[in-house]
Amino acid sequence: MNRKRVIIVHCWSGYPEYCWYPSAKTELEKLGFEVSVPAMPDTDNPDLKKWLPKLKEVVGAPDQNTYLIGHSIGCAAIMRYLETLSDNEKVGGVVFVAGFTDGLDAEKYPEIQNFFTTPILYEKIKSRSPKFVAIASDDDPYVPLKYSEILKDKFGAEVIVKHNMKHFSGAADGEESCTQLPDVVSAIKKMTKKS
Repeated sequence: MNRKRVIIVHCWSGYPEYCWYPSAKTELEKLGFEVSVPAMPDTDNPDLKKWLPKLKEVVGAPDQNTYLIGHSIGCAAIMRYLETLSDNEKVGGVVFVAGFTDGLDAEKYPEIQNFFTTPILYEKIKSRSPKFVAIASDDDPYVPLKYSEILKDKFGAEVIVKHNMKHFSGAADGEESCTQLPDVVSAIKKMTKKS
């Protein structure tokens, strides 16, 4: 039996010690998970051509004991990663925090448009993971709540809406740092209980 692993993909301008990643890592490690929060390449200028190979390298051989957590653009990186898996490659579950499925506002955020140059292959992504959870905030200044509904509709994601949590971020997004996000740990715990 392979050890259960969790990989957290940080946000644009994020890094491994940013916002809630260290506390989620610590809590999941206490539960026996092997947790990695890789530093994605050129974090201030996220580029799918660099992020995707990095994520593939960190995951290695995906299996039912591999769980992925994404934050903001990290969610898009995970979706694009799942699209690359073959029919017999699957992960155990995915948690999206402040996830979205298009480039938001191209004029405002030209830096992330490279993640959305081709349509998202929803059916393929859905077939690569048995469980999805989407955690959203009702006052996120960047990601409207409609994206939670899209994630629910396309992936059958369980949606958790938090109040006044903005972008679950910190200084990179000009907000007070969100250092704890217990819902992430609970979501992974719930996923692994059924597996």
